[in-house]
Amino acid sequence: MIALLFLGFSAGLPFLLVFSTLNARLADVGVETATIGFFSWLGITYSIKVFWAPVVDRLKLPVLDRLLGKRRSWILLAQVGIATGLYLMAQVDATAVPEMMALCGLLVAFSSATQDVAIDAYRIEIAEERLQAALAATYIFGYRLALLVAGAGALYLAEFWSWRVSYEVMAALVGVGALTVLIVREPAVNHFAAAQDIAYKIEQETAKRTHLSPRLARFAGWFYAAVAGPFLDFFQRYKELSIAILVMVAVYRISDIAMGVMANPFYLDFMGFSKTQVADVTKIFGFFMTIAGSLAGGVLVVRYGTRKILLIGAIMTAATNLLFVFLAQYPPNLVTLAAVVSADNLSGGIANVALIAWLSSMTSASFTATQYALFSSLMTLPGKFLGGFSGMVVAGFGYAEFFFVSGLMGIPAILLALFLIRQGKRLDALAPDHSGNDSVDSGQNTSG
Repeated sequence: MIALLFLGFSAGLPFLLVFSTLNARLADVGVETATIGFFSWLGITYSIKVFWAPVVDRLKLPVLDRLLGKRRSWILLAQVGIATGLYLMAQVDATAVPEMMALCGLLVAFSSATQDVAIDAYRIEIAEERLQAALAATYIFGYRLALLVAGAGALYLAEFWSWRVSYEVMAALVGVGALTVLIVREPAVNHFAAAQDIAYKIEQETAKRTHLSPRLARFAGWFYAAVAGPFLDFFQRYKELSIAILVMVAVYRISDIAMGVMANPFYLDFMGFSKTQVADVTKIFGFFMTIAGSLAGGVLVVRYGTRKILLIGAIMTAATNLLFVFLAQYPPNLVTLAAVVSADNLSGGIANVALIAWLSSMTSASFTATQYALFSSLMTLPGKFLGGFSGMVVAGFGYAEFFFVSGLMGIPAILLALFLIRQGKRLDALAPDHSGNDSVDSGQNTSG
């Protein structure tokens, strides 16, 4: 758990430095608004990381793999990329060469998304399923702490010194994660149990049917196991339930993400709160409420099981969105705002921990990085897509109506959570063995 605290910090640190903090820097130095908008495309890397996750799952890094093991070597390599990119961003004049700033930002974003893939795999493999909720809660705490450092901390450094000093300090803080990687142990997991079986079969079929050389046949087997293996394993394991699982992953956070797009405009433009008031309530106070929700979620999952808390989290998320409908009906009041934000962040913390623990329990040890990257990409893309239309809904109907609709968007997640609870025994029987001994052929949980 201590390791996941620092690895969570390492994962969260670069995120704002290529998003809102970078946007503040670009605006502060006089970069045109249209150009700033293009920098938001850097965030696409976090949503498409599933495309290179198979490489993280299957490729052994020269030298580093022998010294550190698969997961730690990939995390360290990604951290080197993050630190290098942040240092270069500190040296670049964004007004003179915005293209170079974008390229450096892309290096940070790509390395950060790669680090997320490797850390998620490490977290799942380092401990058994019953501890995943506690590890997720600790990871989220470290991640949120890093967001404070990379958000408010970077702005303070830029205000009192310069943007160059700010980004150099952030680059140095990557060392926290690097030191953690060097200290912690590598998970003792057989990553190749199912994957090698798939690769061997494809190698034999390829060589037999196309008369390829043995080297090309081996490459075909490796490529198929790396790319198709994770998906084949998942769909063969869960069969018709796999569709319900993927839909659940896709819709679980739609209500939360779609509402969040319009939260700050609602506070500032509609309610008329000052920037300081919004920062105090939603950022500082909200940070502690999110951590409280994460810790509560970790305890509840251990006590009552993942699927039941998934249902509670889905209900709470939809209900707290409806509280914003109430907030929009009355004059601005800081106490009321704090109460609604508290409920929203508490429910979000509980739901997020339950979701992470549930997704972690469904990944096979042979394809941990790829399968979890698939889940994490799927759980944010629909919400981000629908969130793009949120401004049109607000402009056409108003904030109260928008929050009501966003609350209704949580109903599919509630219904699917109920369905998965009823399928609990079957899902438990099909769950993968995280020791790495599970096979796509058996489809059974060999750990019992």
